Amino acid sequence: MHASRTALGAWLAMSWILVPPCAHAAGPAPITTNVDPAFGGFGDVSIVASLPSLDPSGIAVTEGRIFLTFPRHAVDHAGPVLAELRDGKPVAFPSVAYAQATDAPPSQRLVSPHGMTTDSLGRIWVIDDGKVKGHPIPPGGAKVVGIDPRTGQIIASVVLDAALRPDSHMNDLRVDLTHGAKGTAFVADSSFGHDPALVVVDLATGRQRRILAGHHSIVADPHFMTVLDGRPRVKLDGRKPDYPSGGVDSITLSPDSKTLYYSPLASRELYSLPTALAADFDATDAHLAEAVRDEGPKGTADGLANDPWGRIYTTAGDLDAVMRRNTDGSFDIVARDARFVWPDGIFADAHFVYVVLGQWSRLPGFNGGHDLRKPPYLVARIPITAPSSAHD
Repeated sequence: MHASRTALGAWLAMSWILVPPCAHAAGPAPITTNVDPAFGGFGDVSIVASLPSLDPSGIAVTEGRIFLTFPRHAVDHAGPVLAELRDGKPVAFPSVAYAQATDAPPSQRLVSPHGMTTDSLGRIWVIDDGKVKGHPIPPGGAKVVGIDPRTGQIIASVVLDAALRPDSHMNDLRVDLTHGAKGTAFVADSSFGHDPALVVVDLATGRQRRILAGHHSIVADPHFMTVLDGRPRVKLDGRKPDYPSGGVDSITLSPDSKTLYYSPLASRELYSLPTALAADFDATDAHLAEAVRDEGPKGTADGLANDPWGRIYTTAGDLDAVMRRNTDGSFDIVARDARFVWPDGIFADAHFVYVVLGQWSRLPGFNGGHDLRKPPYLVARIPITAPSSAHD
């Protein structure tokens, strides 16, 4: 009974956000028919890439250039694992030798990059989970890589070893240049097993550690349920899953780099942690746990992104939508589109929100061994504007 009330409360808590953008400011949108207005798309959505074979995951944009990752942990492929979009087509970046499978040691090339971001200087950072489908993570495979997009130079490559577990899934990252001599990377290790954690990496020294492993803000909600492709999905530990059971997944950094936001994939809650504490290698897990703040519900999200004004964008796969959490905690739906099948990586700047539509929920592992993905795989862009009121 208690679990049922909890689940119902979660759904009711989210029901008020199913409104068009800025409806909270002007009142509810008019209802003119007996049809639920949530069915049907809206928003100024443009498709910037339509990929016939490669399934993208991470995205970063700098100076108008779009970069994508194509991990190999779920589906192995022979294409580039990191690419720049040029004329709508992926081109290996920074080079074929570094971004495609070669005989070079894993530490000297990208193996299976997943999440990516830019720092405050516009440089690209990639988290390589190092895993190829059907194989263990090789030494040197999992790493944090920094690239200067103007020159293609590798500015940093920190192999994850002390913080790595055999079942690690180094999923996404953010880079804070205000802590550490060369900055600090915060990595979400979702785990392919049952040991998720946040990973903290000093980019100058390579020092690294896992924090908050086992904390409720890191692990999956055992009662989580959502709806994807019109079908209820439940996290089922130890049985045939129809939804990933991984922990902390989405992660983003406030514009002033003072606050790290994160959430498990199988969770509707948003959590935060001060970066000054997270970057302190002397801080104990008990001290860190006391500083974790529950920011309230944010819906189902695989990706999080901050815009320059501190608003957080979430990929709402159960709504085929991208949502925005305003600085006062209220929400807008920025766009809703039937093509938004498992929106994954997301990136926001002062002008647009970019989102990768990866169809990951249609992979064989969640559908009785059947691959239900239907190419092409899309990358969408949605315009945004600066806040217009104190509410935002």
